[in-house]
Amino acid sequence: MNKPQVTCFGEILWDIFPTHKVIGGAPLNVALRLQSLGVDVTMISSLGEDGNGKKALNYIAENGLNIDYVQLDEHLETGHVIVTLDDKGSASYEIFKPVAWDNIQLTKSNLELVSNSAVFVFGSLVCRENNSKETLLKLIEKANYKVFDVNLRKPDYTVDLILQLMKKADFIKMNDEEIDEVCETLGKTFSSIEEQIEFISKETNTNTICVTKGGDGAVLFQDDKFYNNDGYKVVVEDTVGAGDSFLASLITKLLVEKMEPQMSIDFACAVGSLVASKKGANSKINSEEIEGLLKS
Repeated sequence: MNKPQVTCFGEILWDIFPTHKVIGGAPLNVALRLQSLGVDVTMISSLGEDGNGKKALNYIAENGLNIDYVQLDEHLETGHVIVTLDDKGSASYEIFKPVAWDNIQLTKSNLELVSNSAVFVFGSLVCRENNSKETLLKLIEKANYKVFDVNLRKPDYTVDLILQLMKKADFIKMNDEEIDEVCETLGKTFSSIEEQIEFISKETNTNTICVTKGGDGAVLFQDDKFYNNDGYKVVVEDTVGAGDSFLASLITKLLVEKMEPQMSIDFACAVGSLVASKKGANSKINSEEIEGLLKS
């Protein structure tokens, strides 16, 4: 079999807005952006045998993603989420369950896929039901390099679970609100994100951590060094998927292309900003737009 560079695991769902619906789910958003950046990527998930499932499968295939590892569940429906945007374009979510991606089955083929992949990307939301959680934990054991995308969606997590997954990861990505919550729950107060990151790094024995700060950019910590980007000024359309595109871009530059950390985080912030300036998680962006922001 071909050896993909990256495998993403987790939810595929439809984000339902007041006026329209778009395909989403953080791991799928990451996979689609990786694909658009030229990375060989595969998605492991599950869809229902319903209209939304068929539409999702068609969309994924049309965008060049391998659908061989997307399971079809005859009992559970395809995932969907009601998205509400505030006046600043920030999103809140009502996530329905149980749905097909809560029941991703462990198979010989997806074990083999993960063991042959250079990078394995997973989030925390997929652990809300036991079947997918157990599958994830087995796949993590086979993974070569593990990227954990922290997605704190109440009430579908505990900090104990987040810590368990952090300790299994080689690379942790979260946003500033998420690292605040984790540190506070552990009874720790710090005066800077850098101190928070150093604490999480020691607590979890993880040497690569990235924290996004919305419009204010991001901080990357790798091998005891910090790299910062203060963000790029754009007019925000909606923030859905901006963090996922940021992560995909960072994985592409830092882990696949082996670009140095500062250039990697600059590129990732530019892509994330561009996605926030357009509608939907998987909006089209081009290299000229990215270059324009990097030069600004």
